[in-house]
Amino acid sequence: MAGVRPLRYSINVTLDGCVDHRIPAFVPNERTHRHAAAAIARADALIFGRVTYALMETGWRRPSADRPTWTEPFAEAINASKKYVVSGTLDSVDWNAELASGEVGDFVRRLKEEPGEGLFTGGVTLPQTLAELGLIDEYEFVVHPKIAGSGRRLFEGLSEVVELTPVGSDELGDGIVATRYVPKR
Repeated sequence: MAGVRPLRYSINVTLDGCVDHRIPAFVPNERTHRHAAAAIARADALIFGRVTYALMETGWRRPSADRPTWTEPFAEAINASKKYVVSGTLDSVDWNAELASGEVGDFVRRLKEEPGEGLFTGGVTLPQTLAELGLIDEYEFVVHPKIAGSGRRLFEGLSEVVELTPVGSDELGDGIVATRYVPKR
């Protein structure tokens, strides 16, 4: 659709579909962080659910001597980004964020109609809802060459098959490959 900002989704995933970041399957490297920083920097705003917002805020809001210096471009990009948080339980947010208002589909459609380069989302629960509503314009799966064997699976319980067409990929080192797809419409 012309004049609509695309909503791009990106997620780290193991070969067996695990997206649970509590599982030690996701070992970042400099290229994965630079790749993610570039994706976030080109978005006009980020749309997160409550859990992903909390995870990102905890990990990236404040400087940390424990993080490698090569993570700083990602930290700078995510800290500078406008954020919208979809939550039925939070009363307020900060960190350059505001709570989404109204029904999530209507809210995201309104954001997509605004001028700009695009929107970005990550996480698991909110993107599944957005996929069900047909609102994701590009999917990116950052596949790590590991088998987790347990943990939450990507799009578990999706009500309908989403047909995708590959549009590109990037090798990010250590066997990690980011592949992008657009929905067949």
